[in-house]
Amino acid sequence: CTNVQVNIVFERALKELPGSYKIWHCYLQERIKQVDEQKLRIDHAEFEDVNKTFERALVTMHKMPRIWIMYNDFLHRQRFVTRLRHTYDRALRSLPITQHDRIWPGYLSFVSFHKIPETGVRVYRRFLKLSPESREKAVEYMISVDKLNEAAQIMVDMVNDSSFASAKGKSKHQLWMELCDLMSKNPDQMHGLNVDAIIRGGLKKYTDQLAKLWCSLADFYIRSKLFERARDIYEEAMVR
Repeated sequence: CTNVQVNIVFERALKELPGSYKIWHCYLQERIKQVDEQKLRIDHAEFEDVNKTFERALVTMHKMPRIWIMYNDFLHRQRFVTRLRHTYDRALRSLPITQHDRIWPGYLSFVSFHKIPETGVRVYRRFLKLSPESREKAVEYMISVDKLNEAAQIMVDMVNDSSFASAKGKSKHQLWMELCDLMSKNPDQMHGLNVDAIIRGGLKKYTDQLAKLWCSLADFYIRSKLFERARDIYEEAMVR
């Protein structure tokens, strides 16, 4: 059978059983397979025909996460950005929250792949409402796209959350040191954070790291070009 004949058979079956997940799933797989076998350019009209078939499927299959995943993967191959973001958002709106974990891995990979930091920040903020235990992953992303203030704010939440457990096995002490290092070296990006108060909070908690923390606080003021304040910090540290 030719591709046209196979598609006609599927279309006739769906006309009789438009709510059949198995038929839709097999048909969509077949349409993707046909595109792959023909080795078409991603701007070929056949790709848009398959996109339209996915849209038709979602009229009745919008509660099926596997269909959304297939569609998003197919759009990703075509290097759509805005369209793919909208489709991920549609998937999250359509599916019950218990199935959102099927969609989020692809969504997070999408924002990382395309280097769209403003969108990525918003996407991660939404993701953390569902999965606060993934804050370390969010911090890594924020640092990778130079959103250091956002990374620091998330880290503050992590160190202040008594129930937080690092997926990488880091202690609260290590997280504190990383936070202080991040803030002291990037004062120009720390907006809405009282860096002085945060580092002083660390001084009270970790008395075995007083020298490092005092130096971090002084470094913050040096990089902020507040040299007199940095001098005062050094003098205060020696008195303490």
